[in-house]
Amino acid sequence: MKMPTTWDGWAARISLYVRAGKQLLNEPRFPVRIEEVALHYSREAFPQDPILEVRGENCRGKWEGALVPKEDRSGWGLFYDSGHSSKGRKNFTMAHEFGHYLIHRSLIKKPLFCSQHDMYAWDSAYAKMEAEANQFAAMVLMPPDDFRDQTKPFLAPTLAQFEALKDRYEVSLTAVVLNWLKMTDRRAMIVVSKDGFIDWAWGSEPLYKSGVYFSAKKETIAVPSQSLAGLGSATGVTELRHPAGIWNLREGVLESVVFADSHNMTISLLIYPKHGPSRSEESDEEPELMDTYQAFERGQRP
Repeated sequence: MKMPTTWDGWAARISLYVRAGKQLLNEPRFPVRIEEVALHYSREAFPQDPILEVRGENCRGKWEGALVPKEDRSGWGLFYDSGHSSKGRKNFTMAHEFGHYLIHRSLIKKPLFCSQHDMYAWDSAYAKMEAEANQFAAMVLMPPDDFRDQTKPFLAPTLAQFEALKDRYEVSLTAVVLNWLKMTDRRAMIVVSKDGFIDWAWGSEPLYKSGVYFSAKKETIAVPSQSLAGLGSATGVTELRHPAGIWNLREGVLESVVFADSHNMTISLLIYPKHGPSRSEESDEEPELMDTYQAFERGQRP
Protein backbone atom coordinates (compact mmCIF):
# COMPACT_ATOMS: atom_id res chain seq x y z
CA MET A 1 0.00 0.00 0.00
CA LYS A 2 1.33 3.42 -0.97
CA MET A 3 2.07 5.59 2.04
CA PRO A 4 0.82 9.20 2.35
CA THR A 5 3.31 12.03 1.91
CA THR A 6 1.45 14.91 3.58
CA TRP A 7 0.19 15.62 7.10
CA ASP A 8 -3.47 15.55 6.03
CA GLY A 9 -2.94 12.33 4.08
CA TRP A 10 -1.50 10.70 7.19
CA ALA A 11 -4.27 12.10 9.39
CA ALA A 12 -6.93 10.66 7.08
CA ARG A 13 -5.14 7.27 7.06
CA ILE A 14 -4.90 7.10 10.85
CA SER A 15 -8.50 8.26 11.31
CA LEU A 16 -9.72 5.40 9.10
CA TYR A 17 -7.46 2.97 10.99
CA VAL A 18 -8.88 4.09 14.34
CA ARG A 19 -12.48 3.99 13.15
CA ALA A 20 -12.13 0.49 11.72
CA GLY A 21 -10.43 -0.75 14.88
CA LYS A 22 -13.11 0.69 17.15
CA GLN A 23 -15.87 -0.86 15.07
CA LEU A 24 -14.13 -4.24 15.11
CA LEU A 25 -13.82 -4.12 18.90
CA ASN A 26 -17.31 -2.65 19.28
CA GLU A 27 -15.92 0.26 21.28
CA PRO A 28 -16.87 3.95 21.27
CA ARG A 29 -15.06 5.95 18.59
CA PHE A 30 -13.95 8.63 21.03
CA PRO A 31 -11.71 9.52 22.70
CA VAL A 32 -8.86 8.29 20.51
CA ARG A 33 -6.22 6.50 22.59
CA ILE A 34 -3.11 7.73 20.83
CA GLU A 35 -0.70 5.68 22.92
CA GLU A 36 -2.32 2.44 21.75
CA VAL A 37 -2.71 3.61 18.16
CA ALA A 38 0.91 4.76 17.85
CA LEU A 39 2.31 1.49 19.18
CA HIS A 40 0.04 -0.81 17.19
CA TYR A 41 0.03 1.06 13.87
CA SER A 42 3.79 1.65 13.76
CA ARG A 43 4.47 -2.04 14.37
CA GLU A 44 2.07 -3.06 11.61
CA ALA A 45 3.12 -0.47 9.04
CA PHE A 46 6.83 -0.15 9.85
CA PRO A 47 7.96 -3.36 11.59
CA GLN A 48 11.62 -2.46 10.98
CA ASP A 49 11.25 1.04 12.40
CA PRO A 50 8.41 1.04 14.98
CA ILE A 51 7.56 3.11 18.02
CA LEU A 52 8.78 0.92 20.86
CA GLU A 53 7.56 2.93 23.84
CA VAL A 54 5.27 5.82 24.77
CA ARG A 55 6.10 7.27 28.15
CA GLY A 56 5.61 10.35 30.31
CA GLU A 57 8.53 12.25 31.81
CA ASN A 58 8.43 15.19 34.21
CA CYS A 59 10.16 17.75 32.00
CA ARG A 60 9.41 20.70 34.32
CA GLY A 61 8.09 22.70 31.39
CA LYS A 62 11.34 22.53 29.39
CA TRP A 63 9.56 20.69 26.57
CA GLU A 64 6.09 19.40 25.81
CA GLY A 65 6.99 16.22 23.93
CA ALA A 66 9.83 14.40 22.22
CA LEU A 67 10.47 11.85 19.50
CA VAL A 68 13.75 10.04 20.15
CA PRO A 69 15.43 7.34 18.03
CA LYS A 70 16.88 4.38 19.91
CA GLU A 71 20.66 4.30 20.03
CA ASP A 72 20.76 1.08 18.01
CA ARG A 73 18.25 2.54 15.50
CA SER A 74 15.82 -0.31 16.23
CA GLY A 75 12.91 2.05 16.69
CA TRP A 76 11.65 5.17 18.43
CA GLY A 77 10.57 6.43 21.82
CA LEU A 78 7.67 8.87 22.11
CA PHE A 79 7.64 11.02 25.25
CA TYR A 80 5.35 13.66 26.74
CA ASP A 81 5.59 15.99 29.73
CA SER A 82 3.85 14.32 32.67
CA GLY A 83 4.61 17.23 34.99
CA HIS A 84 1.06 18.59 34.77
CA SER A 85 -2.39 17.11 35.36
CA SER A 86 -4.12 17.91 32.03
CA LYS A 87 -5.10 14.68 30.27
CA GLY A 88 -6.12 16.65 27.20
CA ARG A 89 -2.74 18.34 26.92
CA LYS A 90 -0.92 15.01 27.25
CA ASN A 91 -3.15 13.34 24.66
CA PHE A 92 -2.63 16.16 22.17
CA THR A 93 1.14 16.06 22.75
CA MET A 94 1.24 12.33 22.07
CA ALA A 95 -0.72 12.83 18.85
CA HIS A 96 1.63 15.66 17.87
CA GLU A 97 4.71 13.45 18.34
CA PHE A 98 3.03 10.59 16.49
CA GLY A 99 2.54 13.05 13.64
CA HIS A 100 6.25 13.81 13.67
CA TYR A 101 6.97 10.08 13.53
CA LEU A 102 4.77 9.51 10.48
CA ILE A 103 5.52 12.71 8.58
CA HIS A 104 9.02 13.81 9.53
CA ARG A 105 11.09 10.98 10.96
CA SER A 106 13.03 10.54 7.70
CA LEU A 107 14.16 14.16 8.12
CA ILE A 108 15.19 13.79 11.76
CA LYS A 109 18.87 13.02 12.36
CA LYS A 110 18.74 13.47 16.14
CA PRO A 111 16.15 13.52 18.96
CA LEU A 112 13.34 16.01 18.38
CA PHE A 113 12.20 17.99 21.42
CA CYS A 114 9.11 20.19 21.05
CA SER A 115 8.59 23.21 23.27
CA GLN A 116 5.96 25.93 23.14
CA HIS A 117 8.61 28.50 22.22
CA ASP A 118 9.67 26.58 19.11
CA MET A 119 6.14 26.73 17.72
CA TYR A 120 6.35 30.50 17.29
CA ALA A 121 9.37 30.42 14.94
CA TRP A 122 7.35 30.76 11.74
CA ASP A 123 10.32 31.56 9.52
CA SER A 124 12.02 28.19 9.89
CA ALA A 125 11.58 24.76 8.35
CA TYR A 126 11.39 23.38 11.90
CA ALA A 127 8.38 25.57 12.67
CA LYS A 128 6.65 24.22 9.56
CA MET A 129 7.09 20.71 10.93
CA GLU A 130 5.60 21.80 14.26
CA ALA A 131 2.55 23.28 12.52
CA GLU A 132 2.03 20.13 10.45
CA ALA A 133 2.28 17.92 13.54
CA ASN A 134 -0.28 20.09 15.33
CA GLN A 135 -2.70 19.96 12.41
CA PHE A 136 -2.26 16.20 12.19
CA ALA A 137 -3.04 15.85 15.91
CA ALA A 138 -6.16 18.00 15.67
CA MET A 139 -7.54 16.08 12.69
CA VAL A 140 -6.91 12.66 14.24
CA LEU A 141 -8.31 13.51 17.67
CA MET A 142 -11.21 15.62 16.36
CA PRO A 143 -12.09 14.25 12.89
CA PRO A 144 -13.87 16.86 10.74
CA ASP A 145 -16.97 14.74 10.08
CA ASP A 146 -17.75 14.21 13.75
CA PHE A 147 -16.61 17.67 14.80
CA ARG A 148 -18.94 19.37 12.32
CA ASP A 149 -21.84 17.24 13.52
CA GLN A 150 -21.14 18.13 17.14
CA THR A 151 -20.77 21.88 16.51
CA LYS A 152 -23.53 22.29 13.91
CA PRO A 153 -26.00 23.59 16.55
CA PHE A 154 -23.47 26.22 17.72
CA LEU A 155 -24.76 29.60 16.51
CA ALA A 156 -23.17 32.01 18.99
CA PRO A 157 -21.41 29.55 21.30
CA THR A 158 -19.89 30.15 24.71
CA LEU A 159 -17.00 28.29 26.28
CA ALA A 160 -19.45 26.26 28.37
CA GLN A 161 -20.75 24.63 25.18
CA PHE A 162 -17.24 23.45 24.28
CA GLU A 163 -16.66 21.74 27.64
CA ALA A 164 -18.53 18.62 26.55
CA LEU A 165 -16.41 18.39 23.40
CA LYS A 166 -13.25 18.71 25.46
CA ASP A 167 -14.28 15.58 27.33
CA ARG A 168 -15.52 13.79 24.18
CA TYR A 169 -12.17 14.12 22.40
CA GLU A 170 -9.98 14.26 25.52
CA VAL A 171 -8.16 17.41 24.46
CA SER A 172 -7.78 20.82 26.07
CA LEU A 173 -10.49 23.45 25.89
CA THR A 174 -8.25 25.71 23.80
CA ALA A 175 -7.65 22.88 21.29
CA VAL A 176 -11.40 22.39 20.82
CA VAL A 177 -12.08 26.11 20.38
CA LEU A 178 -9.16 26.53 17.96
CA ASN A 179 -10.44 23.64 15.89
CA TRP A 180 -13.88 25.27 15.71
CA LEU A 181 -12.34 28.63 14.75
CA LYS A 182 -10.55 26.95 11.85
CA MET A 183 -13.79 25.89 10.20
CA THR A 184 -16.53 28.26 11.35
CA ASP A 185 -18.08 30.97 9.22
CA ARG A 186 -18.68 33.08 12.34
CA ARG A 187 -16.55 36.08 13.23
CA ALA A 188 -15.00 34.87 16.46
CA MET A 189 -11.75 34.92 18.45
CA ILE A 190 -10.09 33.19 21.39
CA VAL A 191 -7.93 35.36 23.65
CA VAL A 192 -5.67 33.92 26.36
CA SER A 193 -4.46 36.44 28.91
CA LYS A 194 -2.10 36.34 31.88
CA ASP A 195 -1.55 38.95 34.57
CA GLY A 196 -3.95 41.30 32.83
CA PHE A 197 -2.22 41.21 29.44
CA ILE A 198 -2.98 39.29 26.24
CA ASP A 199 -0.61 36.34 25.93
CA TRP A 200 -1.88 35.13 22.55
CA ALA A 201 -5.00 35.31 20.42
CA TRP A 202 -6.44 33.59 17.37
CA GLY A 203 -9.42 34.52 15.24
CA SER A 204 -11.51 32.83 12.58
CA GLU A 205 -10.84 33.56 8.92
CA PRO A 206 -14.02 35.69 8.53
CA LEU A 207 -12.97 37.81 11.50
CA TYR A 208 -9.44 38.26 10.19
CA LYS A 209 -10.72 39.26 6.76
CA SER A 210 -12.91 41.91 8.38
CA GLY A 211 -9.79 43.54 9.83
CA VAL A 212 -9.97 42.44 13.49
CA TYR A 213 -6.80 40.88 14.89
CA PHE A 214 -4.35 41.45 17.78
CA SER A 215 -0.55 41.47 17.51
CA ALA A 216 0.06 40.47 21.12
CA LYS A 217 3.45 38.94 20.27
CA LYS A 218 4.71 42.22 18.82
CA GLU A 219 3.49 44.58 21.50
CA THR A 220 2.19 44.49 25.07
CA ILE A 221 -1.61 44.70 25.03
CA ALA A 222 -3.64 44.95 28.25
CA VAL A 223 -7.03 43.26 28.33
CA PRO A 224 -9.87 45.81 28.44
CA SER A 225 -10.54 46.78 32.06
CA GLN A 226 -14.33 46.35 31.66
CA SER A 227 -14.11 42.98 29.94
CA LEU A 228 -14.79 39.82 31.93
CA ALA A 229 -11.11 38.94 31.58
CA GLY A 230 -10.20 42.34 32.99
CA LEU A 231 -12.70 42.22 35.87
CA GLY A 232 -11.50 38.76 36.99
CA SER A 233 -13.17 35.77 38.59
CA ALA A 234 -14.38 37.62 41.69
CA THR A 235 -17.46 38.86 39.82
CA GLY A 236 -18.77 35.32 39.36
CA VAL A 237 -19.90 36.27 35.82
CA THR A 238 -18.71 34.02 33.00
CA GLU A 239 -20.83 35.25 30.06
CA LEU A 240 -21.68 38.82 29.06
CA ARG A 241 -22.69 40.68 25.93
CA HIS A 242 -20.62 43.87 25.74
CA PRO A 243 -21.54 47.06 23.90
CA ALA A 244 -19.15 48.65 21.42
CA GLY A 245 -16.11 50.18 23.06
CA ILE A 246 -15.03 47.28 25.27
CA TRP A 247 -13.25 44.72 23.06
CA ASN A 248 -13.83 46.64 19.83
CA LEU A 249 -14.37 50.34 19.22
CA ARG A 250 -17.15 49.84 16.67
CA GLU A 251 -18.77 46.53 17.61
CA GLY A 252 -20.28 44.83 20.58
CA VAL A 253 -19.18 41.26 21.37
CA LEU A 254 -20.40 38.28 23.36
CA GLU A 255 -17.62 37.30 25.77
CA SER A 256 -17.45 34.04 27.71
CA VAL A 257 -14.55 33.24 30.03
CA VAL A 258 -12.87 30.44 31.92
CA PHE A 259 -10.50 31.37 34.75
CA ALA A 260 -7.59 29.01 35.37
CA ASP A 261 -6.48 30.55 38.65
CA SER A 262 -3.81 27.91 39.27
CA HIS A 263 -2.03 29.11 36.11
CA ASN A 264 -3.03 32.77 36.52
CA MET A 265 -4.58 32.47 33.06
CA THR A 266 -7.90 33.51 31.57
CA ILE A 267 -9.45 32.15 28.37
CA SER A 268 -11.93 34.42 26.61
CA LEU A 269 -14.10 33.49 23.62
CA LEU A 270 -15.33 36.55 21.73
CA ILE A 271 -18.26 36.21 19.33
CA TYR A 272 -18.62 39.23 17.03
CA PRO A 273 -21.69 40.16 14.96
CA LYS A 274 -22.07 38.07 11.81
CA HIS A 275 -21.24 41.03 9.60
CA GLY A 276 -18.59 43.61 10.41
CA PRO A 277 -18.95 47.35 9.83
CA SER A 278 -18.60 48.47 6.25
CA ARG A 279 -15.33 50.04 5.16
CA SER A 280 -17.05 53.42 4.91
CA GLU A 281 -17.85 53.23 8.62
CA GLU A 282 -14.26 52.52 9.65
CA SER A 283 -12.10 55.26 11.10
CA ASP A 284 -8.57 56.11 10.06
CA GLU A 285 -7.22 54.34 13.15
CA GLU A 286 -4.94 51.36 12.82
CA PRO A 287 -6.92 48.06 12.80
CA GLU A 288 -6.70 45.81 15.79
CA LEU A 289 -3.96 43.23 15.22
CA MET A 290 -4.06 39.58 16.09
CA ASP A 291 -1.10 37.21 16.04
CA THR A 292 -1.11 33.64 14.83
CA TYR A 293 -1.31 30.84 17.39
CA GLN A 294 1.21 28.04 17.56
CA ALA A 295 -1.19 25.18 17.15
CA PHE A 296 -2.46 25.79 13.61
CA GLU A 297 -0.73 27.10 10.52
CA ARG A 298 -2.88 29.25 8.28
CA GLY A 299 -0.07 30.83 6.24
CA GLN A 300 2.16 33.78 7.08
CA ARG A 301 0.45 36.93 8.28
CA PRO A 302 1.65 40.47 8.91
